[in-house]
Amino acid sequence: MTKKKSGAARPHIRMIDSEADVLTELTLQQQRDSVRFYELLLDEIDRAAICERTNIPRDVVTMGSSVTFLDEKSGAERTVRLVYPAEADISAGRMSILTPVGAGLIGLSVGQSINWPDRGGIEHRLTIIAVEQPR
Repeated sequence: MTKKKSGAARPHIRMIDSEADVLTELTLQQQRDSVRFYELLLDEIDRAAICERTNIPRDVVTMGSSVTFLDEKSGAERTVRLVYPAEADISAGRMSILTPVGAGLIGLSVGQSINWPDRGGIEHRLTIIAVEQPR
């Protein structure tokens, strides 16, 4: 697997152990559809500090989190809930982890930014403004 080198270093991220396992499986199952995107997601899982849920700070984007982020390229601020593909409904604010933006958000914490490509390969800088964990 070839890692993409970006001009800016990627921020430290954390993931819940059980979520990292499920995401790895989902990614491997879907990899044939878009190899480059899934390689990026697998690279993110590989570089994440994998932790138990109880050790993840509440300001870290995890599955089920409601996250407000800024797309610095467009200036758009959005709030979405990060979900698995079966629960996704963008019109209801539920974004699949298997979308480019969803994959870019996982593991980041409030204040962190990442340069991440959209479906067309155009890089956007995504900055986390707020995270709310499910109850």
